[in-house]
Amino acid sequence: MHNKTITELSKALREREFSSVELTQSYLDRIKKHNALNSFITINEEMALEGAKVADTILANTNTNLLTGIPIAQKDIFCTQGVKTSCGSKMLDNFISPYNATVVENFNNAGAVMLGKLNMDEFAMGSSNETSFYGSVQNPWNTNCVPGGSSGGSASAVAARLTPAATGTDTGGSIRQPASFCGITGLKPTYGRVSRYGMIAFASSLDQAGPMTRSAEDAALLLQTMSGFDTKDSTSLDIPVPSYSASLNNNLEGLKIGLPKEFFSEGLNNDVAQTIESAINEYRKMGAEIKEVSLPHMKLSIPVYYIIAPAECSANLSRFDGVRFGYRCSEPKDLNDLYIRSRGEAFGDEVKRRILMGTYALSAGYYDAYYIKAQKVRRLISEDFKQAFAEVDVLMGPVSPSPTFGLGEKTADPIEMYLADIYTIAVNLAGLPAISIPAGFADEKPVGLQIISNYFTESHLLNIAHKFQQTTHWHQLSPKGFE
Repeated sequence: MHNKTITELSKALREREFSSVELTQSYLDRIKKHNALNSFITINEEMALEGAKVADTILANTNTNLLTGIPIAQKDIFCTQGVKTSCGSKMLDNFISPYNATVVENFNNAGAVMLGKLNMDEFAMGSSNETSFYGSVQNPWNTNCVPGGSSGGSASAVAARLTPAATGTDTGGSIRQPASFCGITGLKPTYGRVSRYGMIAFASSLDQAGPMTRSAEDAALLLQTMSGFDTKDSTSLDIPVPSYSASLNNNLEGLKIGLPKEFFSEGLNNDVAQTIESAINEYRKMGAEIKEVSLPHMKLSIPVYYIIAPAECSANLSRFDGVRFGYRCSEPKDLNDLYIRSRGEAFGDEVKRRILMGTYALSAGYYDAYYIKAQKVRRLISEDFKQAFAEVDVLMGPVSPSPTFGLGEKTADPIEMYLADIYTIAVNLAGLPAISIPAGFADEKPVGLQIISNYFTESHLLNIAHKFQQTTHWHQLSPKGFE
């Protein structure tokens, strides 16, 4: 069962090949068997089986949503009523959410069954899933390597077939980079396409939720459920949601693909470059036109991101003060001591680093010099994409300069870790949609092809990704030992 796609599982449930309870139990057994990957923080066994029973009753009596009875797992950044929502942090280790995030509620309404909550970098801050309070997650393709971050638990679980699909969030590449490292499909939608209500904020102008699946076809089904206007989220956009599955098989003849020269410059691993070039050749065979374009301000995306994101994180994480919810230090002497020790004891090093960076950038005397200037450059980065899309339909290139790296390899050098997101961050600064799809291997490690398109063209992205997956087999491969 675990080797079937969501589309295949949905069909099998309707034809009574097996029940949702049997399917859910099968995945719960796999999660326990491969617990060493550390991809789950919370396993929701009792609630999952109860939900599966309800789904079986619905399946027996009515025409249902395609996700009814399908097990999925939620990144532990989404509030889930009655279940711990930790955000990978000691600060929220004791937090039981009293409500559901809109994304979670949408899946519940569709009849999906939640297997549990997935491990992640603390408060989504990291590129390797090594900053989690609950320990590092392993990459199933090479258990000595990282799965990427911050949605590393989601990517690892989908790649190891511990869940048919998972949710992730992408602030600077945190869906696409782990999807690339783990050989799965990961989509970051247009900013505002998916509600952020109940998704614990890191950087509010950058965070966006999206699906992590084996294939583009499955991603279309999940995105359909996740998307839509939400009055509870002021950043949610009231724009109609198309049928993402309807255009999957559209012809790509005449598609204009732009290759940003900045994506193929110094610093890109040679094997990764060759893998990406081979993938782009597949599109040539389908009749696509290839053209070099330029994103001249992309080189500034990392310094801009590491001013804006920490500034927003500094503001968002000020709510975690030991007073209202979350971790509280023992026997504080006074209110000031409560704040200092609660935050000092509960936040990890990377979170503290970014809070300090952000507070500095927002402080008197530095706000104009750093934060305002970064926002101005952010606009230039967006304009670069606008000009590129006047010439081509989509942009293609690598997701990361290298394939996955060893556990502990980059933890001592934050700057080197930040550079792992050099090809993804600009997309978040501009608010554009982008997808990573499996494109091959470099040094026996998965490599993802990144495809970027204009605002609210997720249907086009999924179509382009699906056509590639119809002619290649990379997305069908399983890590050894997890077949």
